[in-house]
Amino acid sequence: MSGFFGVAAKQDCVFDLFFGIDYHSHLGTRRGGMAVLGENGFQRSIHNIENAPFRTKFDKDMQEMKGTLGIGCISDYEPQPLIVRSHHGTYALTTISKINNIKDLTDTIFEKGHSHFLEMSGGDINATELVACLINQKDNLIEGIQYALEIIDGSLSILLMNKNGIYAARDKMGRTPVVIGKKEDAFCASFENFAYKNLGYTDYKELGPGEIDIITDKNCITLVQPGKDMKICTFLWVYYGYPSSSYEGLSVEKMRYHCGEKMAARDNVKPDIVAGVPDSGIAHAIGYANASGIPFSRPFIKYTPTWPRSFMPTIQSQRNLIAKMKLIAVEDLIRDKSLLLIDDSIVRGTQLRETTEFLYQSGAKEVHIRPACPPLLYGCKYLNFSRSSSEMDLITRRVIERLENGNVTDEVLQEYADPESEKYDRMVEEIRKELNFTSLRFNRLDDMLDAVGIGRCKLCTYCWDGKE
Repeated sequence: MSGFFGVAAKQDCVFDLFFGIDYHSHLGTRRGGMAVLGENGFQRSIHNIENAPFRTKFDKDMQEMKGTLGIGCISDYEPQPLIVRSHHGTYALTTISKINNIKDLTDTIFEKGHSHFLEMSGGDINATELVACLINQKDNLIEGIQYALEIIDGSLSILLMNKNGIYAARDKMGRTPVVIGKKEDAFCASFENFAYKNLGYTDYKELGPGEIDIITDKNCITLVQPGKDMKICTFLWVYYGYPSSSYEGLSVEKMRYHCGEKMAARDNVKPDIVAGVPDSGIAHAIGYANASGIPFSRPFIKYTPTWPRSFMPTIQSQRNLIAKMKLIAVEDLIRDKSLLLIDDSIVRGTQLRETTEFLYQSGAKEVHIRPACPPLLYGCKYLNFSRSSSEMDLITRRVIERLENGNVTDEVLQEYADPESEKYDRMVEEIRKELNFTSLRFNRLDDMLDAVGIGRCKLCTYCWDGKE
């Protein structure tokens, strides 16, 4: 995942830009970047943030950069923003994207005479550079941005900055959010709407699917009207989103409370306490505890002074180790207790199995696991939800492969997606045994969508039911 932030101000914007980007640190672990435009032209800085947070890496840059326009990002993959010189003039560009048809697009571009793309260290093409090339295929920026939004397979939201202001474009299906904030003599564009509140901005508008706006210090002008169809990612509420954010008018924290309430209404176990896996599982657990009357407790604490999420390494084995190291037991709240533990989801299952073993070793009698979303059956095609390179990294798919002797088709997966089916029950039981839980009950898709409270036709549920 990634997040971005942009500011257009009458006075110097770097302070607002710095903290606005930093407030997106929960969305990425690899790169951070800032670009500003002022009297001295463009200035840009990009740093690796795998081993230190954004603020530490960019503190010196903030002191040296000056400008009234600025964009920046927390990126989970490619270095950005990029400074691009083209027939549109010079502009800075940052994106939130997952582009599935990169090879087809680059082949087409090469056929049209484009000479080269710079490879990143892993051998891949920088997706933001590819988006710039797509924009430059057209005669003007607006047509170029529209073309890029339309031709990519996956998702794409954009901030593009030039001397005219900052162009903000939301993904054509609205899979990721873009919001505009306003204060005196300044406008900002952001992924997370909470990111500008402490900077003095108030909510101005949310861009609709495919909408393109331009912001300056004086105003926000809509250049391309939004489309009617939306498929915003439901995981924004379940997992990605920061608790103080809201999307499409719905609070992340409030949705998680409702989600926990829905789970409690269907459950029949009577544990001693309810707990959430820090951080995203906590609000779900509070909702469950409030609805069930079972006490909420914190039997383990995440040690954050030196291991916040932005420090997490990119190698999965190291991530698992760090995740384990971050959790500190409160043994008096665990010993001889029956615990019900809520996490946002189960992906590979490795970390949750280790957390469960950790609780047993600390004296827990029972550990009942309640993921706040349904079983993940499909790898996401639209967002970089997981670092998984294959759907077989999902524990659900490995279990289904075993149960079906390798004969897994879409029709078979649909049977496993049905919480009323026998195959669903078998899959859940196999996962429970493999991960050594006392009991396992996933949240149902219908209950989770009810907790969101937005029409199902506007929500993407692909990773759970394969429906686009």
